[in-house]
Amino acid sequence: MSQETAMRKEEFHLKFFMCVIQSRGLVRPPQRTAGEASTSSTLMQKPPLEPDDLKSLHAMDDPGTVEGIPILKNEWIMTHEEHHAAKTLGIGKAIAVLTSGGDAQGMNAAVRAVVRVGIFTGARVFFVHEGYQGLVDGGDHIREASWESVSMMLQLGGTVIGSARCKDFRDREGRLRAAHNLVKRGITNLCVIGGDGSLTGADTFRSEWSDLLSDLQKAGKITAEEATKSSYLNIVGLVGSIDNDFCGTDMTIGTDSALHRIIEIVDAITTTAQSHQRTFVLEVMGRHCGYLALVTSLSCGADWVFIPECPPDDDWEEHLCRRLSETRTRGSRLNIIIVAEGAIDKNGKPITSEDIKNLVVKRLGYDTRVTVLGHVQRGGTPSAFDRILGSRMGVEAVMALLEGTPDTPACVVSLSGNQAVRLPLMECVQVTKDVTKAMNDRRFDEAMKLRGRSFMNNWEVYKLLAHVRPPVTKAPGSTHTVAVMNVGAPAAGMNAAVRSTVRIGLIQGNRVLVVHDGFEGLAKGQIEEAGWSYVGGWTGQGGSKLGTKRTLPKKSFEQISANITKFNIQGLVIIGGFEAYTGGLELMEGRKLFDELCIPFVVIPATVSNNVPGSDFSVGADTALNTICTTCDRIKQSAAGTKRRVFIIETMGGYCGYLATMAGLAAGADAAYIFEEPFTIRDLQANVEHLVQKMKTTVKRGLVLRNEKCNENYTTDFIFNLYSEEGKGIFDSRKNVLGHMQQGGSPTPFDRNFATKMGAKAMNWMSGKIKESYRNGRIFANTPDSGCVLGMRKRALVFQPVTELKDQTDFEHRIPKEQWWLKLRPILKILAKYEIDLDTSEHAHLEHISRKRSGETSI
Repeated sequence: MSQETAMRKEEFHLKFFMCVIQSRGLVRPPQRTAGEASTSSTLMQKPPLEPDDLKSLHAMDDPGTVEGIPILKNEWIMTHEEHHAAKTLGIGKAIAVLTSGGDAQGMNAAVRAVVRVGIFTGARVFFVHEGYQGLVDGGDHIREASWESVSMMLQLGGTVIGSARCKDFRDREGRLRAAHNLVKRGITNLCVIGGDGSLTGADTFRSEWSDLLSDLQKAGKITAEEATKSSYLNIVGLVGSIDNDFCGTDMTIGTDSALHRIIEIVDAITTTAQSHQRTFVLEVMGRHCGYLALVTSLSCGADWVFIPECPPDDDWEEHLCRRLSETRTRGSRLNIIIVAEGAIDKNGKPITSEDIKNLVVKRLGYDTRVTVLGHVQRGGTPSAFDRILGSRMGVEAVMALLEGTPDTPACVVSLSGNQAVRLPLMECVQVTKDVTKAMNDRRFDEAMKLRGRSFMNNWEVYKLLAHVRPPVTKAPGSTHTVAVMNVGAPAAGMNAAVRSTVRIGLIQGNRVLVVHDGFEGLAKGQIEEAGWSYVGGWTGQGGSKLGTKRTLPKKSFEQISANITKFNIQGLVIIGGFEAYTGGLELMEGRKLFDELCIPFVVIPATVSNNVPGSDFSVGADTALNTICTTCDRIKQSAAGTKRRVFIIETMGGYCGYLATMAGLAAGADAAYIFEEPFTIRDLQANVEHLVQKMKTTVKRGLVLRNEKCNENYTTDFIFNLYSEEGKGIFDSRKNVLGHMQQGGSPTPFDRNFATKMGAKAMNWMSGKIKESYRNGRIFANTPDSGCVLGMRKRALVFQPVTELKDQTDFEHRIPKEQWWLKLRPILKILAKYEIDLDTSEHAHLEHISRKRSGETSI
């Protein structure tokens, strides 16, 4: 190898290294001698890699190493084609995006992502205003989008590009006009955001595409060259529907926001109902799907729910009245009944909210009021969940479109657990139609199964909590004692988890104790027995009613062991954050010294930081995320009004950057500084320069998030001072430290639902584990699987021994070593218009709905 070639190779290596380390931090820094330092320093100033550089480098080296520097475990560096493909994938292509059918909060986030990621890939992107009607009418209804045209869209409800019902598109003549409008603009990729009707129309359009082109060419409306260039049409659907009535996805865009609107009203109604001892009947949307009604019932602890998929038994009137009167007898001052607008009885006869009101007044004489929520459920600001969902789905849609071939079937981007998946569009549409047909044919059990495992899980937990009465007398030897406690910092949703755990335990015939003030309370004997009414009304209350402390158990093993014996505790449910997990590890160690600690225990992750190993989500993190988003929305509004202003916001999370990253994605931040992705003064300088350029556009505002422990030297004050100094004459800077407001507030529907189902699953596991560990009249559990964390991993809720999670934990910084959400950070940067590489290694592949439905999903 010549000296010149060797020098070029060295230069390529170092340039490649710097590019990767600056943009993604994927490679360990090379170990160089002192004599080589100046070379590295000089090359650090060189411009970023050019395509030819990468091409040469790819030809020279094994892509698995760079100058012998190993790739970090479980990481992946793109080869030249993959490295450069994302930025060039869309060159010469055009994408049209439209929203159709009923509007749903979060549609704007999806539109924004499609536009910006499409432009990032080099494609031209077009808005289609007023849905399919705009596609048919053409003209100004189809307009090219720019980066700035989707600014300030994230926090807006509805759809800013409009939606309309379109009769014209149902006729072939209308679709012919639509095809002509697309061909003339060179658009061969269509992203449709809507419900099953809108997506079915898109699939019909695609299947007719060749014939439509042929007819247009024969009529002389398009040339042969235009027909050749537009020979096939790619279709990708995103499901936007507040009803969550589309089979194949756990959540549709808009559903979570609709639940937010409903729960806000339920919480408000609860206070007035308690004041007057009233019964409220709330009618929510859901003509063919009871998801909103069902999850609302779980989230507010409703006495009864009516959904179309599972009509009540013939004697439901008597059962309902008995249920309401029992609730009042136990001391409750209110009753809440949730009714889906499509609720029916076994014979298909509608059950209306007025019917229920009249029944309760006539039979029980209760003061009863009806509230029909109507279109308020469609309105308002989208939740953080819907913004992130819309953004993730939008990115996936662009990739699916640009990777499409003439043989690729039209697909819909769906959510399975925590995973984005692509499913054949018409398979999902067919199953959705099968549900409706099953209900029409009175095959309700089949309809429930077709809705999917997530829907059925919700229904089973609801039935247990609302319709099963705890046994009055318990069989000898069947009663076990389980204690429930909160550990760590308070998190919204803890109380919902306690309520679910207590009531499921009572239903199973167990004796349930509650421990106040965590492990400290367990050591001091601050323990009491909980009955059914003890946890009444806890679902919607934030904080921790039991009290919670960060104290760990190791120093108090003797007192804890004594109280376990005194109160005959045979199982322990620990609801909390990282301290709950480390406390569980200490209990496992303590078993060697104290036999009393040999009882089963399970940890339910509950912390705003979302830093518990073994779970993608923790109870409370969603509520904190929405609190941050609400604040950021107001700040952005202020900045947009003032112009030329940049806000630096500090979020909680310890060393975990989950809140900063996800809030940044949901709020449209320009940067989010976190511990897991180290940054230097050069990165800060690049961010400032980025904002300087942004101030030259029509978007004269900036938002920067900083995780509280992202860097001990680059503090919030330091970053604020830096931005203030560098932005002089260009923009003003302001800072906000959100503090403990992120731990407060009423839990979101997601956290209430998640906590309720986690509590139920934990107690079911506990009952089985106690029976399994029962020996010679006592409980003795010393196996690793008798002390677990219950967590959501990708698509399933799983129990994982705490001892097996030790290797996955960075104890110094109190975070898991691998965190799924880090893969979303490139999306945040791309949507903020940074020049980085999009890692396409984990984009979803096409699956089939039968496979998807066979797996256990959780939320």
